[in-house]
Amino acid sequence: MLAAVQSLKKQTRPPSEIVLVIDHNPALLESAQRHLGNNGVKVIENSGQRGLSGARNSGLALAQGDIIAFMDEDATAALDWLDQLAQVYENPEVMGVGGAIHPVWIAGLRPAWFPDEFDWVVGCTYRGMPDAESQVRNLIGCNMSFRRSVCDVNGGFRDGIGRIGTLPVGCEETEYCIRASQRWPEKMLIFNPRARVFHKVPTTRAVWRYFCSRCYAEGKSKALIGQFVGSKDSLSSEKPM
Repeated sequence: MLAAVQSLKKQTRPPSEIVLVIDHNPALLESAQRHLGNNGVKVIENSGQRGLSGARNSGLALAQGDIIAFMDEDATAALDWLDQLAQVYENPEVMGVGGAIHPVWIAGLRPAWFPDEFDWVVGCTYRGMPDAESQVRNLIGCNMSFRRSVCDVNGGFRDGIGRIGTLPVGCEETEYCIRASQRWPEKMLIFNPRARVFHKVPTTRAVWRYFCSRCYAEGKSKALIGQFVGSKDSLSSEKPM
């Protein structure tokens, strides 16, 4: 977490503010406020339901910028991350921008059996995603941003979908992006692979058991968001052409 904050402070395009949200963990909240609260970081607690959606909504409610960027606490940003995101917003038709998420395997080596096409299992970009700036259905939560004006109208991330603790569910950002695109079909979500973050993958997620449980949970999550936004849009990127 400290490394994540340091990487934001070293950006070539400095952030106007850094908001760190602690998810229902009083001891960690006290420690983070003590170490970071006096160093230009707004350290707050998740004021909503426990989980990723509630934490993001808490940060969103406090953030003041015209562009709101999200990154996980176990990732670090390339020096030009914010600059690469900001450049895409020069197009007024862009409502959100995400970037590449590169896995950093804590064990040192990528497991030989782990397919590149499934790097989404550990929250990273994967083989099959664009290798150049492109329009996409949804952004990935560890490296995404939206215009403040979009967030004000689109609302918050939906509770009951995103990760809670170590429960390997997800798709709250997918539902959020689809909801925005349904509201503004003329607007775009852009993936810019030059906007890079580096996501740590613990050894507990580099095993076959986690791989299987995460894939199963993804299916359940996709079925759930299909109830909110329709199966056509919720599976538009997964269905064969």
